[in-house]
Amino acid sequence: MAAGPRATADTAPAAGAGEVEGEHIKPFTPEKAKEIIMSLQQPAIFCNMAVDWPAQHWTAEHLSEVLHGKQIRFRMGMKRTDTVPQFETTCGYVEATLEEFLTWNCDRSPLSGPFRDYDHSKFWAYADYKYFVSLFDDKTDIFEGVIWSDFGFPGRNGRESTLWIGSMGAHTPCHLDSYGCNLVFQVQGRKRWHLFPPEDTPFLYPTRIPYEESSVFSKINVVNPDLKRFPRFCKARRHMVTLNPGQVLFVPRHWWHYVESIDPVTVSINSWIELVEETSHEVNCRYLNRAVSALFDYYRTSKVVEIQALRTNREHMKKEGLNVHNHMEMEQTGGQDLSVGVVKQEAASLFGPDLVPVILTSEELPSKTGSIFEGDGKDFVGEDGEHSGKLHCTKRQRMMSKSEDAIVEQNASNSNMAPSQTLISTDDLLDCLLNPQVTRIVAQLLIQGRSLWF
Repeated sequence: MAAGPRATADTAPAAGAGEVEGEHIKPFTPEKAKEIIMSLQQPAIFCNMAVDWPAQHWTAEHLSEVLHGKQIRFRMGMKRTDTVPQFETTCGYVEATLEEFLTWNCDRSPLSGPFRDYDHSKFWAYADYKYFVSLFDDKTDIFEGVIWSDFGFPGRNGRESTLWIGSMGAHTPCHLDSYGCNLVFQVQGRKRWHLFPPEDTPFLYPTRIPYEESSVFSKINVVNPDLKRFPRFCKARRHMVTLNPGQVLFVPRHWWHYVESIDPVTVSINSWIELVEETSHEVNCRYLNRAVSALFDYYRTSKVVEIQALRTNREHMKKEGLNVHNHMEMEQTGGQDLSVGVVKQEAASLFGPDLVPVILTSEELPSKTGSIFEGDGKDFVGEDGEHSGKLHCTKRQRMMSKSEDAIVEQNASNSNMAPSQTLISTDDLLDCLLNPQVTRIVAQLLIQGRSLWF
């Protein structure tokens, strides 16, 4: 990552910030951090935001002393990579202290005690989903060691957090959280995250078995997928990142994730946050009018450019053998992609040394993944050896050549018919929302969305 895994008190401040000797200047104020979180559409890592948190210096050994013999439930799983996920319902469970876990994890398999039936060389252990309020019910001062208020959520600390402690290989199957987003502070050791966007849900074969109120699981073991049984998984876009101590990972709402411990001991702290836009109806209407205005401006300017390009480049397109079909597809989707492009451009400007995006990965996994990532961004090859992306290109060009003049005139007509900018009022919104056709479309979308989870 751009920033070191553990920043120190003398870390250089962000550009433009004043430097105070002996004091760390955080790269983002709480207000700015929350603004970033509210605008992010992809996972990202915050660096140098938790260097002064007391939890920064916690270890499993320290927590063992704090808990002083308190029993914790550990989930036990096998250190093997099958194509079938190790769901919680298929794992064993052990009630043990952190001290007993650490002794077992040092490869000193005890002849007695709670871990006696689990060979350390074959099993991993995971104390997951441990709520601070239950775990430290008699030591509430430890809540102050986690300062989520630095991210713009006043009063939020360890009380609204969960603790996760695991051995190497401990993991959670691929799933999405049905509500809220995730902030994850890595305290000790490293974890590898495999993330997939919500749009890839159909490729991840969601299931509600085993049932959990707040989670939807994938039928796939994403680190060793069975592509014969789940062929659509090839289309899933994997974003992979290793989270180091001191870093905070933001996971947006409904992003799928598989998380595994890759160090002998890992400690992390999670907080689920339900993001609510704190904006008035007046502000929302202003945003809506700006978006509509931008769309109208786009139609007026881009259509003129497209018409000129079609007229002046007609002969050039024929000579160079350009794929006119692809050009027309881009033209048809241009208006739809406008708002998405603006959002991505604004989000990209946020990134830097202290905010690192989790990007799409194209590297193969160390396990048996076959050719999951082969051919990304390339044309598929058909049985006859031709590239399907260029198939019948000449025929399409001939068809386009005959009707190009008509298309140019049609585009010119459409550009003249672009609606004039008008102010959208509350009554306009209500008329739209109460329109029977809109109600029918929304009902269909809700039914389709629910069908994905069952």
